[in-house]
Amino acid sequence: MARRAVLFDLGGVLFRPGLQHFLGSCEREWGLPRNFLWDLLFSGGSQSSFSRALRGEITLSQLVAEVDGGCRRRAASLGIALPGAFSAARPFQDLQAQGGVDARMLRAAGILRGNGFRTCVLASTWLDDSSDRSATAALLLRLRSRFDLVLESCRIGMCPPDPGIYSYALEALQARPQEAILLDDHAENLAAARDLGIATIPVRDPDSVLRELQELSGVQLLGQEEPLPIPCDPAGVTHGYVSIRPGVQLHFVELGQGPVLCLCHGFPESWLSWRFQIPALADAGFRVIALEMKGYGESTAPPDIPEYSQEQICKDFVTFLDKLGIPQVILVGHDWGGAVAWNVALFYPERLRAVASLNTPYRPADPGVDIVEKLESFPAFDYQLYFQEPGVAEAELEKDIGRTLKILIRSSRREDRLPFDLDFRRVRERGGLLVGFPENPPGSCLLPPPQLEYYTRQFRKSGFRGPLNWYRNLRANWSWALSARDRKIGIPALMVTAGKDPVLQPGLSEGMESWIPRLHREHLQDCGHWTQLERPAELNRLLLEWLRRLPPAPAFPGNSKL
Repeated sequence: MARRAVLFDLGGVLFRPGLQHFLGSCEREWGLPRNFLWDLLFSGGSQSSFSRALRGEITLSQLVAEVDGGCRRRAASLGIALPGAFSAARPFQDLQAQGGVDARMLRAAGILRGNGFRTCVLASTWLDDSSDRSATAALLLRLRSRFDLVLESCRIGMCPPDPGIYSYALEALQARPQEAILLDDHAENLAAARDLGIATIPVRDPDSVLRELQELSGVQLLGQEEPLPIPCDPAGVTHGYVSIRPGVQLHFVELGQGPVLCLCHGFPESWLSWRFQIPALADAGFRVIALEMKGYGESTAPPDIPEYSQEQICKDFVTFLDKLGIPQVILVGHDWGGAVAWNVALFYPERLRAVASLNTPYRPADPGVDIVEKLESFPAFDYQLYFQEPGVAEAELEKDIGRTLKILIRSSRREDRLPFDLDFRRVRERGGLLVGFPENPPGSCLLPPPQLEYYTRQFRKSGFRGPLNWYRNLRANWSWALSARDRKIGIPALMVTAGKDPVLQPGLSEGMESWIPRLHREHLQDCGHWTQLERPAELNRLLLEWLRRLPPAPAFPGNSKL
């Protein structure tokens, strides 16, 4: 029978080191006999203070108080003097402060889930009413976003090795014992699961565990290529809507708590293009807000072209922040979202703590050259001139939205290419952007079926008129930019270039340091236009490194996060 469910014990498997490690560490520091604390925790068997806490009968504070008293009584009976610094709370505090989620195990769970496995965490936990309880809340929140099921022993009144907890988990996962695998570091827990017919893997070192899990599951978990980060999906994030003014509403999703970081997508995309970045940035301690830009999906798509000028888009963004009560954000944009990021930094620098752009460079407006003439001089921008006549590009792109997206959003990798590359030159001469491509092109590795379906559904709602109207403000955008042509962007900034972007080529970013003195650069050579989808792990890493180097977030007295 094929395996289709994996159960991960929390302490010692997903979260390491486990409590036993910190009990031993405290025993050594305090000069106590080996297993002094461990034996006392379990003194009384199923009616011990620790067992009762794991079943939720008492809280952590009650557990600590009872263990503290027990330790003092036992020490007195053994003629042992406890040190003045002794505290039964210390091992639990060290567990919170020094323990951490095992990234390789978490990644393996994500890969399994992405391959159709149901995943569950068996968390032998207590009701945490301590001063460190926010760490427990954050850990459980993170796990719930990564696993199909998180079973807390204190909520269901059972914990391993009680066979009932395994039966409970399998029923919730709709799996039979013969279809399940358990990872645990305690022999008695593994034995109880095996008695039910569950395959078990004793957890020692990560490499041997992952090799055995790979063999039992049939899913490739070890390899040379860096695995994809764990993505979010539309059901796993909070959706919000902000009325900018009558007739204009912006849809956004958010995840996490902390300093606010806003993500702005480009054409023809969705907030979901950030699905690999949202969880990683939230885990790093940010409140991540990914906008669905005006004209797209569930945001309003007004028909008027001036609604999509950069001046109006940036004003709307500031109103968006005002209505959420957010004084300042870190703003990261891609493609047209990158243009928005640079313009907000240029015209509203007080609202940004820092700014980053993927692929889209910043260049000050040139008063000596008409913007349309300038575009004419760049053959790769001919598609933008094709987009100028209302109704023409809409008819082509809306004819078969799935086909449109599968042609436009593709990786630069050889295995993901169509018979010939998308040519942004001579589009007007050919009579369309998609002319000559197959009517039913193969799927793109950047848009697996569930994501393609979501994108398609969103574009059916909005159509392409709004997204294309972003391109129809060439002279309005140029005129507005001219008013700021002598300004510099003085806030911390990041520019990420992609070596295989056919339009926004790295060379276009040359000289940006003259206008952005605090610019930091990163380059992804083996990457095309769709950076956050094509190289998500590398992008996450460099974004987080840049974010860690930023000055501390300022305090805003009275700031209300609605």
